Amino acid sequence: MPDHDDHDERYGEITARFYDGAYAKLRTPSGDAAFYHALARETGGPVLELGCGTGRTLLPIAKDGIACTGLDASPAMLAAFAAKDPPACLRLVEGRMQDFDLGEDRFALVTAPFRAFQHLQDVDDQLACLARVKRHLVPGGAFAFDCFDPRLDRIALREEPESEDARFRDGDDEIVRTTAVTREHAIQRQQVRMHYTRLRDGQVVSRERSDFAMRWFFRYELEHLLARAGFVEIRLFGDFDCSPYGADSNELIFVARRPV
Repeated sequence: MPDHDDHDERYGEITARFYDGAYAKLRTPSGDAAFYHALARETGGPVLELGCGTGRTLLPIAKDGIACTGLDASPAMLAAFAAKDPPACLRLVEGRMQDFDLGEDRFALVTAPFRAFQHLQDVDDQLACLARVKRHLVPGGAFAFDCFDPRLDRIALREEPESEDARFRDGDDEIVRTTAVTREHAIQRQQVRMHYTRLRDGQVVSRERSDFAMRWFFRYELEHLLARAGFVEIRLFGDFDCSPYGADSNELIFVARRPV
């Protein structure tokens, strides 16, 4: 075993290689793919997904025959998505959420599933993203995204020590994922470090690391950002079954519209 970790940052090759295996075991957040699929069917498309990754939420929509575009800043994640042989109605584009430009293309629905918006660290980038989304929506089109709800009992700790959260197979090997979190409360940011340890016949043969940062948001902070960016009809749900947001909610799920 090497005496150092191979590592990447912001969803590079290591994350792309293990992403599907880990989240097939985690099955979290529950119901998000069905939620976005239902919105896509309701609007009829076309659909743009920001931070599409390996296609966990977008591929089922495209397989339903709805025209889709997937945007991601990670070439490795896009390559993993493309390897799944997506249907012809889907195209993949490398780009960043805060400055993408798809020309004259307009969409009935733009989505940013699974905390994608939380990778935008500062207000300028957040507003830039919202401006790009609004520009690429048809009049009356919808923007839907989710963030985890930063309940105080959850974010009070400055550090969460490394612990196992997923175990899955990769060929004949077993992969154990462990995650540690460090929080900077003054700037509402948490640094996430994931280790992927490969076991072969019970012995450690490699250990790889992926690091990324996430910004957490509070309810009214997001409502203010959406209003400031010119969105209307802002709706908030507390879960992917469209239940109202409340004190025990784990999710902040927003659906807002570009004015007609």
